[in-house]
Amino acid sequence: MNWTPATTDEQQAMLSALGLASTDAFFDAIPPDLRMKDWTVPADGQSEQTLRQSLALLAGENRTSAISFLGGGYYEHYIPAAVDALAGRSEFYTAYTPYQPECAQGTLQAIYEYQSAVCRLADMECANASLYDGGTAVYEAAAMACRITRRSRVVIHPSVNPVWKEMLATHTDGSVLEMEIAEYPLDDSACLIVQNPSFLGDVQDFSDLAEACHAQETLLIVAFNPVSLGILKTPGAMGADIALAEGQSLGLPLGFGGPYLGILTAKKKHIRKMPGRIAAATTDDAGRRGFVLTLQAREQHIRREKALSNICSNQALCALRTLIHLCLMGKAGIEATARACHSKAEYLKKQLDFLPLLNEHPTFNEFAVRLPRPAREVIEALQPRGFLPGIPLHELGMGEPGDLLIAVTEMRSREELDAFAAAMKECCHG
Repeated sequence: MNWTPATTDEQQAMLSALGLASTDAFFDAIPPDLRMKDWTVPADGQSEQTLRQSLALLAGENRTSAISFLGGGYYEHYIPAAVDALAGRSEFYTAYTPYQPECAQGTLQAIYEYQSAVCRLADMECANASLYDGGTAVYEAAAMACRITRRSRVVIHPSVNPVWKEMLATHTDGSVLEMEIAEYPLDDSACLIVQNPSFLGDVQDFSDLAEACHAQETLLIVAFNPVSLGILKTPGAMGADIALAEGQSLGLPLGFGGPYLGILTAKKKHIRKMPGRIAAATTDDAGRRGFVLTLQAREQHIRREKALSNICSNQALCALRTLIHLCLMGKAGIEATARACHSKAEYLKKQLDFLPLLNEHPTFNEFAVRLPRPAREVIEALQPRGFLPGIPLHELGMGEPGDLLIAVTEMRSREELDAFAAAMKECCHG
């Protein structure tokens, strides 16, 4: 039976227009071993009790107690219990859209405070209400730069997350935007996108690069790790025109791809080219303080090719969690967390000194090493021992088969670091 609203003839017409032989061809880009093997569901319904028991057994197959050294933009940080308690209140948890300010003052104030908090963190002048994730923020920042400069060449620095590069390539495919990889701004480029710390963990000061960009009227876009700003130079201090981040490290638990948070900030002079919602404080006719969406009408998001973005919503609940997390941590808490991440990563580096270090600069909480055997073999050997050792870089199109990216956060104890180093030495050298 055909369960789709399109008729068989309509489906064939769409497949023909796309040059595909069947609907199965839509999934050819997914490796066979990652595809669903069986889509069948029980023909008969189940009682609530039976269903809960079945789901509990299924969930029990997940291994959630492993000691993780995974990173690459998404990290295991401690989340204060108050974040869940406050963000889970029904006023926030079930809220819809804030287009009617008289009905959404709480949501609008939370967005306004979130914008203020991330601007202060990044040392930037304005922010939007958030985007879907860090990769989305990269594209939106690039498109914003092209609107500002009226240029179409987007230059990506080698420091940028390769997954974000792929996302940007997907977004720009078939558009007027041209994407190139280089370490410096190219002639007639709209922007240069850099990342600090880099995907491999290297820490750099891009202030000189900002001056080089501005000398040829190119914008500098800096992608940053929010926690690292507790001790590192901010994008604003480097001279960034636009700064962005994946906000998962600020109050959001790790998940299978999300929901996460795209942070987007900029210099105030560029605010009218910024996509998405922007909340502002105002006063009503009685002089009372209130909050509204500002600088753009709702219809602006649905003006097709004239719209600033095809995103007309934001991750309001995730942004709220980030706001609560930042308020609970405060300046001292963010700094303490950053120092703990850095010091523990440096400690693990010393414990792994039998492995060549691949980083060319100082690092924050992440570093890359070269193993004497393929990284995938080491990962598979250590997983049964309760460790998630890191990310195999070769599988992302980087480096050699033995290259491994290792991340350390404040969650790791010295005992865990010592045990991991011992297990790694045993696995690598016997």
